[in-house]
Amino acid sequence: MTGSAIEQAEPGGVAQPTIVVGVDGSASSREALLWAARQAQLTGAGLRVVSSWYLPTAAYMAPLPEGLDLEGATRRQLDDTLRETLGETPEVPVATVVVEGHPAPVLLEQARDAELLVVGSRGHGEFAGMLLGSVSEHAVTHATCPVVVIRDHR
Repeated sequence: MTGSAIEQAEPGGVAQPTIVVGVDGSASSREALLWAARQAQLTGAGLRVVSSWYLPTAAYMAPLPEGLDLEGATRRQLDDTLRETLGETPEVPVATVVVEGHPAPVLLEQARDAELLVVGSRGHGEFAGMLLGSVSEHAVTHATCPVVVIRDHR
């Protein structure tokens, strides 16, 4: 692919119109990223690709391993997913955002000024038989912009 390089950006770092896509490395989120990139190319939009990390409250009760860098690990996973899915030089402008927090509210906040929010149907927290995961269901019921939910090909 030819086009712009992937940039790290603060929220709002891509010019309008913007398509926000949530990525957690799952097959479903990779499909969502691919769909969002194609839609951005068709509409002239830029992508804001968002990943988040958080520790559940119970995790704070146990000592955390020394040197644990959840933000860095999330950033590396996002960069790898982008490169593997869109190539080294995507055909659309791409800004990446890595934020601490639960994915559902993080995505809603990042999509506040977006034209579209794209999510996978199920991420890494999937339960067998579920059609929608909790994040995608939350996005569909609470987002202030249109939401597209992409299922993986499995």
